[in-house]
Amino acid sequence: MRELEFWHNQLMSLPFSTTAFLNELAEPFTAEALFDQLPDIVFFVKDEEGRYVAANRTLVERCGLQDKRELLGRRPSEVLGKTLGRSYEDQDAIVIRSGQPIVDQLELHVIRSRDIGWCLTSKLPLAGRGGGTAGLVGVSRDLGLPDVSSDEFAHIADAIDYAERNIAERPTIRDLARTADMSVYQLDRRMQRVFGLTTGQWYLKTRISFASRLLVESEMSIANVAFEAGYADQSSFTRQFRRSTGLSPSQYRGLRR
Repeated sequence: MRELEFWHNQLMSLPFSTTAFLNELAEPFTAEALFDQLPDIVFFVKDEEGRYVAANRTLVERCGLQDKRELLGRRPSEVLGKTLGRSYEDQDAIVIRSGQPIVDQLELHVIRSRDIGWCLTSKLPLAGRGGGTAGLVGVSRDLGLPDVSSDEFAHIADAIDYAERNIAERPTIRDLARTADMSVYQLDRRMQRVFGLTTGQWYLKTRISFASRLLVESEMSIANVAFEAGYADQSSFTRQFRRSTGLSPSQYRGLRR
């Protein structure tokens, strides 16, 4: 989303009339055409009712559809099913109702094919001509895999290994920094260069990923999964899991199975 805001600001600061420039184009320019070329980014615009009015090809494909016309005018629950779709609708409603953006929220997405993947999601409200919010625009950017052979990764490898081996013991960020023999600030900078995440975001991703595997691959109770993932109680685990996936642990288990 920062990239989108940057180019918007650049365009608006040009020393000539933006409107006049756009009027000179043979065809109307939209960001949708640009985002169609980015397979690791989902782009969408929704109206006040949460219905898709624009989307890129990546989103269409991840919904299991062939053509954008199958998506436009529909809500997520009509495309992705009630359980998964309504979690996105609830998030949209908060942005539209409050007029407040969501920026770089770390999320674990489950898509139509039942594949899963981590992404950073941003949603910005769109102001209406008559006041209020007319809809929203959003992007979700896939998190790529780190280069484990890089020098940057080598500097934080001990902290990563320590966190993954001691999830149930809930080591703090300071514990991880101490293991890597660096300050919290230094660890955070390296984490962002390697993973594109803060140390806190990476640690949350690690715990939720671990818990999601237990939910699908084991018969553990939700309470035991919470404990193994380093949560003091089931309720705090459920709140964090729902915030990260849009689903409760039991809903996620049922959907993935």
